[in-house]
This record gives sequence, C-alpha cells and structure tokens, in this order.
Amino acid sequence: MELFIQQLFNGLTTGSIYVLVALGLTMVYGVMEIPNFAHGGLYMLAAYFTLVLSVFSGLNYWLSLLLSAMGLVVIGVAVERLVYNPLRNGPHINYFIAAIGLFYLLDGLALIIWGPEYWQLPVSYDRVISIFGLTLTVQRLVVIFTTVLLLVGLNLFMKKTLVGATIEAMSQDREGAFLVGINADKVAMLTFGISMVLAAMAASLAAPLHLVYPSMGHLVILKAFVILVLGGMGSMPGAIVGGYILGLAESMGATYISMNYKDLVAFAILVIILSIKPTGLFSREVT
Repeated sequence: MELFIQQLFNGLTTGSIYVLVALGLTMVYGVMEIPNFAHGGLYMLAAYFTLVLSVFSGLNYWLSLLLSAMGLVVIGVAVERLVYNPLRNGPHINYFIAAIGLFYLLDGLALIIWGPEYWQLPVSYDRVISIFGLTLTVQRLVVIFTTVLLLVGLNLFMKKTLVGATIEAMSQDREGAFLVGINADKVAMLTFGISMVLAAMAASLAAPLHLVYPSMGHLVILKAFVILVLGGMGSMPGAIVGGYILGLAESMGATYISMNYKDLVAFAILVIILSIKPTGLFSREVT
C-alpha cells in the first residue's frame, strides 16, 4: 500500500509538469488553431535560461524562474508575430511545417550554445522528508503545490477578468469574436505569452528533478500532443485531466509493469480512450 501511495505521489508530480506544458499548447490551439510543435523547443530553452541564471549567474532559484518566464514570453510573442502571423492566410499545413522547422532550429541553437552535455539544476529543495512512511523530496512538493497555484490563478484570470473572457470568446467562436470587435492580434500575442509562462514554469520546476539537455523537449512535446488529443482538442479542462491521467499511468506502469515500457503508456492510453471516445474526454466544437 505504501508503494502504491508513493507512486501516486510521483505520478502527481510528473502529471503536474505535463499539465503545464499541455495547457499552454491547448490555449494556442484553442485560440489560433496552431499545432505548435515548437512548444517543446521553447520548453527546453526555458530550462537552459533557468540553469544559466541560477547556476552560472548565482541568482535565487525563484528569481531565475521568473526571469526565465519573462524571457520566454518575449521570444514566444516574437515567434507568433514573425513566424505564425504571416502564415495566417495560407494553407493550414504551413503552421505545422513552420512549427517543426522552428523546433529543430531551437534544438540546433541549444546544441551550438551549450553543447551536448547533460546538466543538473541544483536547488535548495532537495531535502528528503518522511511522512507516514512515505519518502518525499521537497522539490516534488514544490512542483505539485506551485502547479495547483498556477491552475487556480489561471482559472480566476480566465473567468474573472475581461481579458480572460476575450481569450475564452476567441477559443469558443472565432468568427463571433471578430464580429464584436475583438482584436485578434492582441489576443494571439497574449495567448502566446501565457503559454510561454506555463512552459517556462514547467521546465524550471522539472529541471531540478531531471536533466537539462538540447533534446529534452522531444518526448515532452509528443506527450503534450497526446494529452491535447486525449482531453479534446482545445479543451483546457481536458488538458488538466489528461495530463494527470498520463502522469499517474506512467508512474504506475513503471512500477507494476516495467520501467522500459513507461513511455509507451502514453500512446497506449491514447489508443484505448480514443477507441471509446474518438473526440477526446472533453470534446468541444471548434469554430
């Protein structure tokens, strides 16, 4: 029983990272219908920003995290303006091609700048604590509680502010939003900015638990797209539920089946759920 609860906790930690990455991806797809594969490269870039600021510049971990998020917002908005916005009147496949190209461009730049080495981000939250026989690291608790705070804050922002309502309107009915005078360019930039904050937080929270390296975004972005489809294309509740389902399933699969097949769990779950509910868990009509 203790092993099950331990893995449940580990699954919540992994799921929290997946949720933050998938939420940003979902918001961009819901508002702009862009399959932003470059999100994985930007996630990787945020991890390096935090590493450089925290380790090489000696800044506080949380200050490094904040500055990393701010830097990624600037880059994300620039990507939206310079890469995706000029493609808005072309074939939809152009978004996909541009995103893949940008993803590998960021990979190559990281390899040139930081090299192929694997880095570990040390933090002051590596202390191990024991609660009711469970062995927990403070960093994992930080990941879970920070994610919960971010989800609550994002929900309040979307439901209680005019800006959030504008984003919600664009994601539900694009043509209707245009008709009532919503500025699509501003909404697109704001959505990209929020998605970058979520990606930066996910990368910075995960970096002390995992390694930082140029291709770290590859598997993350694949799983984020699994969550995107699993939860329902463009559904934010679906991204949250799907992210935690995937994190818990991976943790349990690694423990009770085999660590070697842990990464296959995501795709197995996708096949099973889509065979039952082809539109995803929280499907919605995209207009």
